[in-house]
Amino acid sequence: MTRYAIFIFTIFLAGLSAGCAGSPAGKTAVLKLHTRSMERAPGTKQQDGSYRPLLKTVRWAPEKTALVICDMWDHHWCKGAEARVAEMAPEMNRLAETARSMGIQIIHAPSTCVDFYKDTPQRKRAVAAAFSRAPVELSRKERWGTAWCWPQDEREPAMPIDDSDMGCDCEKKCEIVPPWTRQIKTIDIREPDAITDNGQETYNLLSEKGIDNVILMGVHLNMCVLGRPFAIRQMVNVGKNVLLIRDMTDTMYNSQKKPFVNHFRGTDLVVEHVEKYWCPTIESTDFMGGSPFRFREDPLNGKN
Repeated sequence: MTRYAIFIFTIFLAGLSAGCAGSPAGKTAVLKLHTRSMERAPGTKQQDGSYRPLLKTVRWAPEKTALVICDMWDHHWCKGAEARVAEMAPEMNRLAETARSMGIQIIHAPSTCVDFYKDTPQRKRAVAAAFSRAPVELSRKERWGTAWCWPQDEREPAMPIDDSDMGCDCEKKCEIVPPWTRQIKTIDIREPDAITDNGQETYNLLSEKGIDNVILMGVHLNMCVLGRPFAIRQMVNVGKNVLLIRDMTDTMYNSQKKPFVNHFRGTDLVVEHVEKYWCPTIESTDFMGGSPFRFREDPLNGKN
């Protein structure tokens, strides 16, 4: 190679380096997400309840996408639920870090605990977002300290699990006395995240940032991840494209209640309910590769 050719090649490499340095590390042009929903098998009647998986690949712009972390509290009245939150939180934090580096807006939603963060820039960011009117009326009826989106009979049947006892699966039943004060510490809150448990604040924030896509993870799927004012039912109702990360959630289900399956199979049944009536799901592997997360006690873990 001549000295002139070496000189030109060196300038070319320098230009490539400058171009890479000008882009935030880890940012990606598009998210490639492998979704699963449940569709009714052709020719079957509604009462037959016959469904089959429908797999699709969607591509979302990271800057038009939010990741909402629902009710991953520091403590829970059910000790079994608290232990599962603590087990899942480090993996959830790793996923959030990856999503943040891609340019996805992270929204922390520890319901009834947002005042703990009142002086933080993340909480102030949600409060300060300009008002935007939603296309439908946002939920107003309250349950468990926030507005609540109740089941919609015209859209979904009853849950496939009986959670009428509030779902404690511990051998000695725990007393229902809410002990949570903040989000669990193992999930980092960083810039440019936001903190809210309010439906209007969430909608304002999404509108201000031009976000059309919402991904949910957290607990508990049969309750808060569906019903909170920032969660699945509300986000679907206001017209957002919604996905649930199915291996980054849990349910409140007592395996001694119908349909008398183990706790983790009960969660799978609720995931299928969501896939039939509300939104598709994805796995954490779309962000982190590897294998889907499973709790240590899950018989399907493979490590038991």
